[in-house]
Amino acid sequence: MKVLIMAGGYATRLWPITKDNPKALLPVGDRVILDYILEKTGELDSDVYISTNRFFEHHFRPYAEKHGVGLIVEDTLHEEEKLGTIGAMKRAIEELGLDDYLIIAGDNMFSFSLSEFLKHYSGKPLIAVYDVGDFELAKRYGVVVLEENRVVDFREKPAEPKSTLISTGVYAFPREVMARIDEYLENGNRDSPGYFIQWLLSEGVEMHAYRFDEYWYDIGSADSYLEALRTLLKESHIEEIQISPYSKIIPPVVIKRGARILGRSMIGPYAYIGENCIIESSDVSDSIIFRNTVIRNSTIWRSIIDEKCEIRNLELKKSLVGGHAKIQRGD
Repeated sequence: MKVLIMAGGYATRLWPITKDNPKALLPVGDRVILDYILEKTGELDSDVYISTNRFFEHHFRPYAEKHGVGLIVEDTLHEEEKLGTIGAMKRAIEELGLDDYLIIAGDNMFSFSLSEFLKHYSGKPLIAVYDVGDFELAKRYGVVVLEENRVVDFREKPAEPKSTLISTGVYAFPREVMARIDEYLENGNRDSPGYFIQWLLSEGVEMHAYRFDEYWYDIGSADSYLEALRTLLKESHIEEIQISPYSKIIPPVVIKRGARILGRSMIGPYAYIGENCIIESSDVSDSIIFRNTVIRNSTIWRSIIDEKCEIRNLELKKSLVGGHAKIQRGD
């Protein structure tokens, strides 16, 4: 079995943060999203590959070499050109050959063990499912109906969900199913694996589900990104920084090298402060601040601020600020 991590999307729902930064390499605590996934694939005795696009290749190439994983690059530079998840799976087969594949979404953070997941793999398609506990929320995902552990119904983003069980971004597909991708792509949706699963069921393919609890995050929005930080950041990681004696840090936080915490500032809980940031006389909590950003006389809560920004005299709540922005109120 080969492991294929899908990281070829352009993450438009998180723009402008992901306009120049691939979502799979966004920080969550003291690591990036892909680090958590690779930690789990390390349990397996399988070759691991990351699938991405040419636009983000220069980000993933050194990462893949550092971690000893393969890289498959689709020749696209823009959202409208992308192959989509199923198209990228086809591209992987062309490069790596037909095999059983463990497919993992590169923006997927989950609590279960992949080795435990694969203990339930019998050569039939296996999908990981999670109960979101809310019918309105379920409308955003692929909704699964089970009889014991067998999938008997699947609907992608249904208007009226039959359950609150949803398919997450982890799938084990046997080679017989991977061989049918060309047939599916003649008329099928290239982007969402949910439609492929729905099609397989309509074709009479037997499919099983692995149900898990604890946590699952699809890092597709600012809210889910910040919730993942809150769940996974268990302890503080503070590098070489400058901090005023009048400032206070409330754990857990991550503060990267070269940051300067000045004046009467309060950092945390659940704050990520990137390299060489300056935080002066400001409060930052439940937020992610990327490198080289300056924040003065401001309160930042449940917000994400990209690199090289300057924020002065503001109260920002539930905000998403793109790189190089300069925002201030008054003097």
